[in-house]
Amino acid sequence: MLNSVCLMGRLVADPELRTTNSGVSVCSFRIAVDRNYQPKGADREADFINITAWRNTAEFISKYFKKGSMIVVQGSIQTDTFTDKEGNKCNNFFVQADNAMFGGGKSDASKEATAPAANTATVNTEYIDVEGEDHPF
Repeated sequence: MLNSVCLMGRLVADPELRTTNSGVSVCSFRIAVDRNYQPKGADREADFINITAWRNTAEFISKYFKKGSMIVVQGSIQTDTFTDKEGNKCNNFFVQADNAMFGGGKSDASKEATAPAANTATVNTEYIDVEGEDHPF
């Protein structure tokens, strides 16, 4: 069995960093990921994906990314099952991030290059040039 996902998109809001009662950092955020297909004469469509990161990855994301930042996330799809107010069983799908990397263009390079060496396991110093792309924000 394989549950692996790799996404590149832009944060639609600043990431939210919280700490659990046991002191573990957790960060929640949402990214817009452009779809590959664009119908003629129509605007490009995007999917909005909820993502959760834990511990060092969560702290790294909350420190170096903000609304509009391009990010590459590697992780797995998770399901959260809950019961709504009417008693219906519901499923919520999200990505559990294992790694996060910069996906910004050259204009972001000077800011992103200041990431501390301690996060080298979650930092990719190669940049993907995405300047000139249209995004919904």
